[in-house]
Amino acid sequence: MELYITELSKYFITLFMALYTLECFLVFRFSDEERRSGIYARQNLLMFLVHFSCFLVICFETGNIEYLFFYALQQILLFATVMLFRMIYPKGNRLIINNMCLLLSIGFVILTRLSFEKAIKQFFIVTVSIVAGMLIPYFIHKLKFLKSLTWIYAAVGIAALGIVLILGATTHGSKISYSIAGVTFQPSEFVKIVFVFFLASAFYESDRFPRVILTAVLAGIHVLILVASRDLGSALIFFIVYVMMVFIATGRWSYLLLGSVGGCGAAVLAYQFFSHVQVRVLAWKDPFSCIDDAGYQITQSLFAISSGGWFGLGLFRGTPASIPFVEADFVFSAVAEELGILFSMCMILVCISSFIMFMDIAVRLKDKFYQLIAFGLGITYIFQVFLTIGGGTKFIPMTGVTLPFISYGGSSVLTTLVMFLTIEGLYIIRQEEGAKRVKKKKPGQRIQQKNFRKESENQEEN
Repeated sequence: MELYITELSKYFITLFMALYTLECFLVFRFSDEERRSGIYARQNLLMFLVHFSCFLVICFETGNIEYLFFYALQQILLFATVMLFRMIYPKGNRLIINNMCLLLSIGFVILTRLSFEKAIKQFFIVTVSIVAGMLIPYFIHKLKFLKSLTWIYAAVGIAALGIVLILGATTHGSKISYSIAGVTFQPSEFVKIVFVFFLASAFYESDRFPRVILTAVLAGIHVLILVASRDLGSALIFFIVYVMMVFIATGRWSYLLLGSVGGCGAAVLAYQFFSHVQVRVLAWKDPFSCIDDAGYQITQSLFAISSGGWFGLGLFRGTPASIPFVEADFVFSAVAEELGILFSMCMILVCISSFIMFMDIAVRLKDKFYQLIAFGLGITYIFQVFLTIGGGTKFIPMTGVTLPFISYGGSSVLTTLVMFLTIEGLYIIRQEEGAKRVKKKKPGQRIQQKNFRKESENQEEN
């Protein structure tokens, strides 16, 4: 009986996930949140079905009643998040919240399978983060002075990274974490957001050449501190975010070209001066030649992905524990092995749909400060997704960064949650900007525009 349930569940889980993913992109057919409400409702149902099906398999495979109680707690949290957000922020974007909850639920599922203890810790961190984070859209919407804290953002970011460099604990050769009162956190994760706010504020004030040089110096200090801490994955994210935000703020291709050349040069230098970079490049080029040493992680990751096939082996049917640090850097491989390549591809598409929504919000915002924040956070998020999945699939060398919402790590999940809720605040600002523009128009123009919008949407549906 258990075997039949596990086998059948694989196909149902994949089907529910595929339908959810399809709804993610159907959202973009409509510009009005009211017309999207049906899509959001179907997403909530499908998210529940994916989550329920996974934990049903877990309970049947393990026979442990604790997992059932844990599932119930997760459902309460996810349902409360969706409903409370809808009540508190009726003008908010529900796709972002739905995707956030879905990805969190996948993270809970795979962490429960890998380490029940770590899954409980992650759940506690997520719960506290969501409760506290519900106020973030309000603050983003109301606190106008955020535009004027340019140099404070830079000082806070540099100070936080500097403290870790000097006083931080060394983990696997890198200084990336710091403990206060027994609580360990990774400052570089939080500084990502502060860094985006710094650049947005700086280029909001001016995008001329002297400002570009000044921000380049301060951004370079951030990156150099991370390099000195041997946190090269975070250093790469900071560098890419800076180059892209300079390009978006100024519109000059020369800056993008110069940044690309500089990035290639920095990569060559990193390879020359850091032995662990050389090891990762060797493992990337030919992992099977050093399968017992440097290539062990990546080969085990590739074995896991390939063994899962299209629909996966089923939860608790694979061997993800054979991959070192599977719950963090290689969590994607665990998902692919037991839930399948199709499920994993859908998960990637869900991440991409979130990124597209971030960009859509950014291009529609009129205020340059908020626009740059949306662009910066979107680039930060999707590039981190790319680095994690690309490294785990041997597309690029491993960088040691986590998969947002899925991987184990309190700092990572909290930071990503703040990103998503900040975007929600920006979406509310965008909605208000649109309402103000409509009010300025004459009544006849508004009616004409409304009728034209309805006709266009009806044509799209047909």
